[in-house]
Amino acid sequence: MPVIAVMAVSLPALAALAIALSGDRHRLRVLWTALASVSTFGLVVVLLRAVLDGREPEVTLVTLAPALEVVLKVDAAGVLLAATASALWVLAASYSFGYVAGAGESHRTRFFAAFALCVATTLGLAFAGNLFTFFVFYELLTAATYPLVVHKQTPQALAAGRRYLFTLLGGGTAVLLVVVIVQTTVPGAAFTAGGVLDGKLSDAGVLVLVALTVVGFGTKAAMMPFHGWLPRAMVAPTPVSALLHAVAVVKAGVFGFTRVFGYVIGPDRLAEVGAGVVVAVLASVTIVVASIIAFRQDNLKRRLAYSTIAHLSYIVLGVSILSAAAWQGALLHLANHAVLKITLFFCAGAIYVTTGVDRVSAMDGIGRRMPLTMAAFGIAALGLAGVPPISGFVSKWFLGQGTIDAAEPLLAAVVIGSGLLTAGYLLPIVHRAFFRSSPEFTVRREAAPSMLVPLGITALLGVLLGLGDLFSLGDLAGNVGRAVTGGPS
Repeated sequence: MPVIAVMAVSLPALAALAIALSGDRHRLRVLWTALASVSTFGLVVVLLRAVLDGREPEVTLVTLAPALEVVLKVDAAGVLLAATASALWVLAASYSFGYVAGAGESHRTRFFAAFALCVATTLGLAFAGNLFTFFVFYELLTAATYPLVVHKQTPQALAAGRRYLFTLLGGGTAVLLVVVIVQTTVPGAAFTAGGVLDGKLSDAGVLVLVALTVVGFGTKAAMMPFHGWLPRAMVAPTPVSALLHAVAVVKAGVFGFTRVFGYVIGPDRLAEVGAGVVVAVLASVTIVVASIIAFRQDNLKRRLAYSTIAHLSYIVLGVSILSAAAWQGALLHLANHAVLKITLFFCAGAIYVTTGVDRVSAMDGIGRRMPLTMAAFGIAALGLAGVPPISGFVSKWFLGQGTIDAAEPLLAAVVIGSGLLTAGYLLPIVHRAFFRSSPEFTVRREAAPSMLVPLGITALLGVLLGLGDLFSLGDLAGNVGRAVTGGPS
């Protein structure tokens, strides 16, 4: 079983190499991407079943020094992220082939090679068995995504790339300091549900650790005031935006909070020093302010970017609370937001390739031109707003329950109110599309099937995840919540 974990991380990396060696041979690019994405998902499913059966495969890859090892360990939290990323890679791969052809993107070999490498590093940090291993893959992910951010090579893209590197490498420095403090305090400690510090670090030391965590992982998680790189990165092709928002970079940031708060410091220790509530308040401010800014964005991808900034902080909010239900909601939202947000970006890309429209104000009547695409957009928008029975409702329900269990009514109000804000900036787009008219959109014409089918599947997944415990994600998230907090969910 440990071999399967190694294969799951290695296969996308090998695919990146094979794609790079394929040159301009389109069919080879398609072949390597398709084989790697489907095979990787299959391997993760095997690991998922193992974790549900109570096993946690573990393997040490490299020992660099005493108590300094690169370790892969598959646990419930990690396999949830890995299952989400690998499943969406299958769909994103198909979508990307249609998009780059329709949009006339160049440098396609570099694009798909970097895309595969991003998935490899994401799976590596998902399966990281200790903080040092997490840091290694965390920084590799920054390097792997940079070519995608600057893909268009325009002055705007290059400027966005510089901002991206400056912000994320700066955050990486803070994460490195977290690794040094933890490694000095508890050398070689593996991720352990409930934390590993065991009173070995003073209250002041824990507060420093929390502050560095907020800076280090808050950059990739786009918490305010570290969020500026994300809207600027929307100059990248839409599949890259979908990757950044749903599968890789930002999810790595919020997953870093999960690992440090739940598996290094521990919720009890956070509560003792009062840091959990402070971080929850910071996350709440990001949720509200980003949602308000989203209303003012006419560019569709930028509106979705600020939506992402808000919804990532739902996850940070959940893991900052000493409540099993809040943790369950946070981890479920990691998966549910990924499915719903990638649907919205898929729709945005399909609209752009088919009509050239990228502004909300120009979308009047577009639902008559692209009814299936806008129906999928509507489902995802309702899901993010927390409307049942779509999956976003489930994770927000647990988050709300968790804030009540923790006796934090103001945080509960944030969860409820932010759902209304989400509806306020997303549902008017659906209204424009179906209940207004434009002479430009009278003939029905959808995007190519290679784009339309993936966005339809992700929209359907959003519904199915809300109707039932698809892929046992609820069980996984519940197990993590109970293990980390020591309480019932």
